Amino acid sequence: MELTKEEKEMLEGKQGTAIKKSMGILVALGEIYGAKKLIDVKSVQIAGVSYDNLGDAGLEFLDEMAKDGRVKVFTTLNPAGMDLENWKALGISEEFAAKQKKVIEAFAKMGVLTTCTCTPYFVGNKPGLGKHIAWSESSAVAYANSVLGARTNREGGPSALAAALTGKTPEYGLHLDENRQPKISIEVEAELKDVIDFGALGYVIGKKIGSKVAYIKGVKKADVEQLKSFSASIATYGGAGLFHMQGITPEKVKEPEEKISVSQEGIEKAKNEMNDLSEVDFIAIGCPHCSLGELEKIAKMLKGKKVRKETWIATARPIKKEAEKKGYVKTIEEAGAKFAADTCFVVAPIKGRFKCMATNSAKGVFYARGKNNFKTVFVPLEKLIEIATS
Repeated sequence: MELTKEEKEMLEGKQGTAIKKSMGILVALGEIYGAKKLIDVKSVQIAGVSYDNLGDAGLEFLDEMAKDGRVKVFTTLNPAGMDLENWKALGISEEFAAKQKKVIEAFAKMGVLTTCTCTPYFVGNKPGLGKHIAWSESSAVAYANSVLGARTNREGGPSALAAALTGKTPEYGLHLDENRQPKISIEVEAELKDVIDFGALGYVIGKKIGSKVAYIKGVKKADVEQLKSFSASIATYGGAGLFHMQGITPEKVKEPEEKISVSQEGIEKAKNEMNDLSEVDFIAIGCPHCSLGELEKIAKMLKGKKVRKETWIATARPIKKEAEKKGYVKTIEEAGAKFAADTCFVVAPIKGRFKCMATNSAKGVFYARGKNNFKTVFVPLEKLIEIATS
């Protein structure tokens, strides 16, 4: 891979140990994937923030990098393993909290903006069309590539941190025009009304085509929350980092010859497959993190009511602060629901605490079953509130 004079100096350690290690990671990655050069990135989003996933080995790596590493571009984090302010109310142990705080301190020392969210595009990390970035979170990668038209591969935690400390990433994969062309056309022959319909669509398409880039037709309209849900689902169940949706996403591409369809029956079957017949003891909303609009809806539905089951609402802390100004937080907390700001039920250490989780997130279903061995109930937001308050 061809390196500039400055990049060679980084690799030789002339800008410090952390940058030397970072450049070593990026060059190795570039050579594996056949990249010809490194390119500049506008922003970074780093995964591998929860101590539940990192463990002591991950924390030691971050401490080592923080000795002389400082980020060169705007960088945010994926959700942490706990709400740094509300962790006691969410049942997090003192021991876990101490370790998680050290993780966040290491990132802060490196100059990372310690907003921990899977929806960085809601909190100021919103790249424009054609901008190169290095993001990690699968749902955010699919959203950024597809809905925003930015360009990123799905980075691992170490490669994203390396990109943040150098401002560089290898030019391969979804950074290149030829890899952004769709390989299969999908005709949606179903009426999509709710967030869970889009989650089910991502479930069906992901299972059918894996990580292929799809050209999707037949979706008449989609709002931000529905596209957020679809991006999370298609990335979770198929691994896709990019899709094109006719009339909705911004890139102009040619429709491919290979075609398949998704029927209404297929959408209903997917929803049934994510529903277990079990009694709910945990309601989880906000995977990916809730938008301000979703918090407004939840506040309206909970006004004057009391939740009778453990209910978590996950969102980014800046969004929660906006919701506080509008009175949504007061209404939601008076109802007894708990905010999980800058964390979520996917990365928090909750295995063994619950038996059946109800959610409107297809991605949430995947991790509730696979990571925590929970049964799941997959229903619209209105039904979640009904379950929580009954």
